Amino acid sequence: MNDLVQYLQDREDDMVELLRELVLMESPSNDTRLTKAMSNYLYKVVKSMIKADVTRLSGDLYAPHLKVEWGAGEEQLLIVTHLDTVWPEGTLEDMPCKIEADKLYGPGSFDMKAGIVQALFAIQSIEYLDQTLNKKVTLLITSDEELGSPTSKSYIEEEAAKSDAVFVLEPAQGEAGALKTARKGVGTYELTVHGVSSHAGIEPEKGVSAIEELAEQITYLSNLTSIDQGTTVNVGVIDGGSSKNMIAEEAHAVVDVRVQTEVEMTRVVSEIESIKPINNGISIDIQGSIYRPPLERTDGSEMLFEHAQTLAKQYLNIKLEEESTGGGSDANFTASLAPTLDGLGAVGDGAHAKHEHVIIHELPKRSALLAMLLRSYGQASQ
Repeated sequence: MNDLVQYLQDREDDMVELLRELVLMESPSNDTRLTKAMSNYLYKVVKSMIKADVTRLSGDLYAPHLKVEWGAGEEQLLIVTHLDTVWPEGTLEDMPCKIEADKLYGPGSFDMKAGIVQALFAIQSIEYLDQTLNKKVTLLITSDEELGSPTSKSYIEEEAAKSDAVFVLEPAQGEAGALKTARKGVGTYELTVHGVSSHAGIEPEKGVSAIEELAEQITYLSNLTSIDQGTTVNVGVIDGGSSKNMIAEEAHAVVDVRVQTEVEMTRVVSEIESIKPINNGISIDIQGSIYRPPLERTDGSEMLFEHAQTLAKQYLNIKLEEESTGGGSDANFTASLAPTLDGLGAVGDGAHAKHEHVIIHELPKRSALLAMLLRSYGQASQ
């Protein structure tokens, strides 16, 4: 284990340089041209760094995902990363990639291009030191995670079902670098309310306001929130009507749903999907779903965390903590299929924020932690 740590410490500059290159290649999820360029570049990087089979997986409307298979064995370990970011092309003009006081700044640096760098160097360290594993390591680098993984979900679930453990390299929690053993499930619903239009001054009695109906439904939806149960139902966007002197024929709302448990997910989904009009003359269309189920803390994930905690303390002098978060990740898909540990990526701050950055000296440490976990669970032979 000490050899893995030393190898990666010695390559801190190389890790920073690769991360800088990736940040300078903008890769917003919806820009297929840019994400495809990033996917192609990473294909070449992987082939140059490790002896692995690399397959392009179809992303339909989005860029190809990369499946990297390293080593051999009937059993496997899975690493999950993504190359897309929330930042549109041109963000580098306002958020330049720069290094200041042991921090690398730039769009996508923290979430989660540093995770890709750490994964590749972790595998390289095991390969270079000839610490052969008895299990195959599969690394997925997907291109649509920030959109909810619409085309990569099936690949992630397929590989997770074949894996003894899953390591997700989303950023660690806070600058203390806590790992994530629980995440809320995430969903989106859209309500379209249809009323009856009429002139508000001449024939108000002939109209049925979609806006008034929506206002009452907003109260109903908001009351589904249960802070004690970790459930939030937030009506974040509304619009409706066509003119101040017309009774609104249509109104629309977009609802964000977060649930901490499967039980709460069942309750909230039932309550939303069974919504009925309150006023006569109204009809309501409801579209949406919980697209990421909750990642609940399990015995398997707890065992993974405790082992990571032991390795971090013994070899890296890190007191590792675990936390829960309200945001979703691809770990939400894998947790029911295999023991999953999330937050193994960069230590830093500012995911989806203008101060996004990575703490540089933590890069080799977190890469070493992943390498040690792969070695432990891959039953390495000496």
